[in-house]
Amino acid sequence: MARDTTTMHIHHHHWQAIWRDTVLLVRQFRMPLLAFVLVMLGAGTLYSRLAEQAGESPDGIVHAVYLVLALSFFQPSGDFPHAWYLQAFYFVMPVIGISILAQGLADFGVSLFNRHARSKEWEMAVASTFSNHVILIGLGHLGFRVVRKLYDVHQEVVVIELKPDADLVASVRAMGIPVLQEDGTRETALEAAGVRRAHAIMLCTQNDSLNLQMAVKARSMNPNIRVILRIFDDDFADALEKQFGFTALSATGMAAPVFAAAAAQVDITRPITVEGHALSLARMEVPARSSLVGMTVSELEGKFDVSVVLLRRNNQSDLHPSADRTLAARDMIAVLGEPARIEQLMSAGH
Repeated sequence: MARDTTTMHIHHHHWQAIWRDTVLLVRQFRMPLLAFVLVMLGAGTLYSRLAEQAGESPDGIVHAVYLVLALSFFQPSGDFPHAWYLQAFYFVMPVIGISILAQGLADFGVSLFNRHARSKEWEMAVASTFSNHVILIGLGHLGFRVVRKLYDVHQEVVVIELKPDADLVASVRAMGIPVLQEDGTRETALEAAGVRRAHAIMLCTQNDSLNLQMAVKARSMNPNIRVILRIFDDDFADALEKQFGFTALSATGMAAPVFAAAAAQVDITRPITVEGHALSLARMEVPARSSLVGMTVSELEGKFDVSVVLLRRNNQSDLHPSADRTLAARDMIAVLGEPARIEQLMSAGH
């Protein structure tokens, strides 16, 4: 059912993107259309005045414009005029009309029905339909794994990558996720990805300074955006968290499930090793329509192999919730378990 919902969202964005892309195309070809309209109005006015002098005046300027428009499409209306200069309209207008519209309409038709030839514009049109989404910059091996994790928990994503790998891009686009081939340090790229409407941005490039630069720029454009960035130095990561409030994950403590959880607004700690097992502590809110609603603490622990160490409801915290406590919408729970198990819980919870 959750996967069907994701598919419906993809189709919804697809049709929204088609509409927005068509509007962009109309704007792009507005000059040939405007030129055609002006020529028709001007030629109609001229024909009306010349016809009036020749004693063959049509029924007003509107009728004259209509006559000229019909001539341009080889559809003459009314009787053939006697004056030679009016007869010239019957031969000249089709040439003028076709010459103005032909190239513009041909380019418009090709662009409209062959959107893949304009992949950049199409991807931007798709991205413009997203809101409350995640922007991921850096489609390397880590970035791709994070995208897959976000897709698995039904989180909408827009990807930015300056030099994308063709195979990775094909796999990501197959999931209905737009990939913008842009420089993430540019404001125009962030605007195209919808940074002002996004709830989180994830910076997964291998360059610490670039990640920090993009993080600061994104925060300046959207003060409420959540920033998760990859940093190779542990001390630098801690300093960024303290000074800017960024979620900075170092190379030694980084894992794709942790990144995905952070973007999905689930607080999760770096894994620690206990008796040979990597364990994390995660805190999440139970969504209103989650499958977790109505489940007991015991059922949740048994199904996902995690331990519930906190249940908070109505500002009342229970550090040792009993096994028969039933989860309700908007409950805040904290669980301890392996990152993979927590990831499964996240997917089921959303």
